[in-house]
Amino acid sequence: MEKYNYHQKKEKVAAYRTLVKPEVMDEIYEQILKKMVVEKKYRDPNYSAKLLANEIGTNTRYISATVNLRFQMNYSELVNGYRIRDAMYMLTDRRNRNMTMGEVATAVGFSNRQSFYSSFYHIQKQTPREYQMAFFEKMKQAGREPKESKAKA
Repeated sequence: MEKYNYHQKKEKVAAYRTLVKPEVMDEIYEQILKKMVVEKKYRDPNYSAKLLANEIGTNTRYISATVNLRFQMNYSELVNGYRIRDAMYMLTDRRNRNMTMGEVATAVGFSNRQSFYSSFYHIQKQTPREYQMAFFEKMKQAGREPKESKAKA
């Protein structure tokens, strides 16, 4: 049994993937990148392939085909990948050191802490807390850990 009960789905062959014209797929790919990288839509826990399809004027089958063929993953893996990268940045930014894991999870778009931990562990092979502690330990060993600011009472 895998930690956090994360189960990978079995691949199904979808014939419609080969029916999407390459130039249409190129345009959808660019729009997906814009929505994820520029607009950071993945931070909305309710953002779905259906909403994405509506926003860019296509359908979910085309979204699925493009994500599968161009990103080599499914829609959930794509969104969670962006969320985890965002979380990794937040966890290593000293300005966020006082945030709880639940707050980080919410900030990057997970609806709950458990799904955040499960996705993080699946991608990074360690928990968010382990990742954070290992990062700051490496910084400390390298002599690059910033000194704590002293607040006046």
